[in-house]
Amino acid sequence: MSDLISELRQRAADLGFNSVGVSIAAPAQRLYTYLRWLEDGRYGEMGYMARPDRVERRQNPQVILPGIRSIISVGLSYSTIKIPPDIAHDPGRGRISSYAWGVDYHDLMTPKLEELAIWLRSLDSLVRSRVYVDTGAVLERDHGETAGLGFTGKNTMLIDPRNGSWFFLGEILTTLALPPTKPAVMPSCGSCHRCLDACPTAAFPAPYELDSRRCISYLTIELKGWIPRDLRPLIGNWIYGCDICQEVCPFNRFTKPTGAAGFLPFDLNDAAPPLLDILVLDEEAFNKRFKNSPIKRIKRGRLLRNACVAAGNWGDKSAVPPLAALLHEADPILRGHAAWALRQIDNMGARTAVSDALRVEDDPQVRQELLT
Repeated sequence: MSDLISELRQRAADLGFNSVGVSIAAPAQRLYTYLRWLEDGRYGEMGYMARPDRVERRQNPQVILPGIRSIISVGLSYSTIKIPPDIAHDPGRGRISSYAWGVDYHDLMTPKLEELAIWLRSLDSLVRSRVYVDTGAVLERDHGETAGLGFTGKNTMLIDPRNGSWFFLGEILTTLALPPTKPAVMPSCGSCHRCLDACPTAAFPAPYELDSRRCISYLTIELKGWIPRDLRPLIGNWIYGCDICQEVCPFNRFTKPTGAAGFLPFDLNDAAPPLLDILVLDEEAFNKRFKNSPIKRIKRGRLLRNACVAAGNWGDKSAVPPLAALLHEADPILRGHAAWALRQIDNMGARTAVSDALRVEDDPQVRQELLT
């Protein structure tokens, strides 16, 4: 069986995965933490996380795949370049989380995992498997930790002590019985709390706990509605995701660049595009620009909503014309965030746009944004 694990590791490496491990198909070790997280309502608007059928699947992998014996976890690095500070902190640019600079990781990883599952089936024609890349009701970080891919940090990320936390996870649930890969002795965060201190929105109520409702990644990606007014100034210039708690993690100084060329940004505008370019995107331009990107999943309205918040935090008068144009959008949420942004800009053009919009706006929440 040790030869089988060696071959599994080699085949995973040949497919481009940076790490692979196996755990017994048992409930996640941190299941209680997840259930308490649900009870506290920290999942926000991610209602799918609390759906009874998905909770049951996370509690018992047998519900997903009857007869399951093993869970294979893989890691794929997406670390590419470091953005120059003058670009990253330019308030006129919208920052995008580094995992979304290139192609959609689902599209890149899933076929590779399917190849690995085909190999498993070649060992035994009766073997059944299910492949997941951040899509199934699987507590993937927990299973990855159990398989030896890393340890859980205070920012709730899975951290490989030799290569940091900039990696995606994928799983193969299989009926093939494989020996678990015994985790090496892992370090821990120790007394370090840089990630907790660096979070602008105080999304970590305590070490190893995340309140999604305050997380910038949640606010800019998962949240479909109105971004809370008190959190908007804290988002800064992030328009899709956030990397702050990983950027300050000491373990990420060990990160090696990925070998997956698809994750590389074409240029710096993929990592931090000018806000003025994003605010003028129509539906066709959005679909063309982000057709192969994970950003496509939040659609144009949500990305422009986020860009409005970033533009309001920027406060530059050059953003007034595109923001004023967004006051005529059909989506009241987009109109409302454009109104908020205009209210942050001390400029006659912004005040005029707000005044003109008040004459015709009939949505009560948008009117509130125009007035305060």
